[in-house]
Amino acid sequence: MATRSQTAAVLLAGALTLAACGSGGASQSPAASGAAGKTLVIDTSFDLKTADPGRTYEPTGLIVGKAVYETLLTFDGADVTKPVPALAESYELSEDGKTLTLKLKKGATFADGSPLTADDVVFSLTRVRDMKGTPSFLLDGVEVAKTDDSTITLTSKAANPALPYILPNPALGIVNSKLAKQHGATTDPQDKAEQWLNSTSAGSGPYMIESFNVSSQVTLKANPKYYGTKPAYDKVVLRNVEAATQKLNVQRGDSQVALNLSGDQVTGMPATLQVKKTPSANVIFLLANQDSAISKTTPNAKFVEAVRKGVDYAGLLELAGEGSTQAPGVIPSQLLGALPPEQGAKRDVEGAKAALAASGLSNPTVKLEYPSELTVNGLSFQPLAERIQANLKEVGITVDLQPAPVTTALDNYRNGKEEMGLWYWGPDYPDPSDYLAFLPGKLVGLRAGWKAGAAKEIEASGEKAATAIGDDARKAAYADVQTKLNASGPFIPLIQPSQNIVTAGSVTGLEYHPVWTVDVADLGAK
Repeated sequence: MATRSQTAAVLLAGALTLAACGSGGASQSPAASGAAGKTLVIDTSFDLKTADPGRTYEPTGLIVGKAVYETLLTFDGADVTKPVPALAESYELSEDGKTLTLKLKKGATFADGSPLTADDVVFSLTRVRDMKGTPSFLLDGVEVAKTDDSTITLTSKAANPALPYILPNPALGIVNSKLAKQHGATTDPQDKAEQWLNSTSAGSGPYMIESFNVSSQVTLKANPKYYGTKPAYDKVVLRNVEAATQKLNVQRGDSQVALNLSGDQVTGMPATLQVKKTPSANVIFLLANQDSAISKTTPNAKFVEAVRKGVDYAGLLELAGEGSTQAPGVIPSQLLGALPPEQGAKRDVEGAKAALAASGLSNPTVKLEYPSELTVNGLSFQPLAERIQANLKEVGITVDLQPAPVTTALDNYRNGKEEMGLWYWGPDYPDPSDYLAFLPGKLVGLRAGWKAGAAKEIEASGEKAATAIGDDARKAAYADVQTKLNASGPFIPLIQPSQNIVTAGSVTGLEYHPVWTVDVADLGAK
């Protein structure tokens, strides 16, 4: 199973979004989309480091990568429960889950017109794994081999049923290996192709890079040699714009898509604009530290039960706004294995008081830490923390709010030093195995002071889920893990805030995707 020594990348995405400065004015606006115009302008808050698919793992970079590079597998629209063929025409996972065999489709070509080969696939995937960039964890322990000119095998040491769900990630886009090698590409950390890849297009996707600036603007142009369905727009311009300016720009027609507006910002939009509100794949949760050296209060199972029953989930959804949803478990609603809504915790003040009484704790006070300036989908942690503080006061628990700058809060969180924490988890890839990180001894489990061996029944369920093969078996196994986590784990899943996307009335085909946000090649014009 692919794992990640989860860096700050996912958690800091929101913070970096805050730091992005607006480019904003109408002076930058290319031709607007419409019947005559073939340019689409998308305003977003950049979280962007590179256009090199072997190094990219930031949200804006994945939008670019999806447009420029194709992957072996992909997803159909917003559905991440079933990988579908892309450069591979078919795939098959062995019964033991260790070998994934993919048959390449014929006729795929790169932007220079040269054919895409099995050798390009082997080079590209090996490069990602062995160059040791941010996305290398996606293929940890996976051997890549060419069986023949149209067959690729990916072999893992242990059962790896998540692999088909990992392969659609744009970081695993296939590059023109012959060209890339001429410009310094290798399959080790000595690779020097990034600068070249930031200015050119070595992929087979519907778009090519025309210009690339990590702080202001990326311009994509349609690939004239694309072998598939031609995209509707000749040009796509991604601009780095703060949320308030995004709203102004889309309202006055200076842009056609705004990706980063909060629930408050999308209220009262004119009828000429389309507003898409869908639950994001980010799950905001509480943790109660299980390390008695950190707290004498939070390791108490009855205390955790009191918190779980004391939170007003409906009230948190009101704060989060339309389009948000309660998280019944740690796995978000879009993914295979998510719990049904009816399994979500419900507020029970009397039950919470009874649990607190059974805990033996008298009027406990706990510290709740969270990042002060971090927003997730436009939602700040501060009002959520204040609401939780008020909820638990009614139960008899005093919550001392401890906001801190994201770097400070993140250090305490990652080092397992928070008594209680308010955080979020976004999927590294849209597969439930990514959420085994919440188990004892695993990445997020340790952040809650939950050491290996602390909950053997849950750990056994996790091991069973990790090796389950087939959709039905995996759904049941991950539902079992989450049900057990909810009953006796230190995590309290709260909400999935809304992803709000505003588009001009002329834009069609937009679907929110938890990995690449939006597939620009799917967007049409009317």
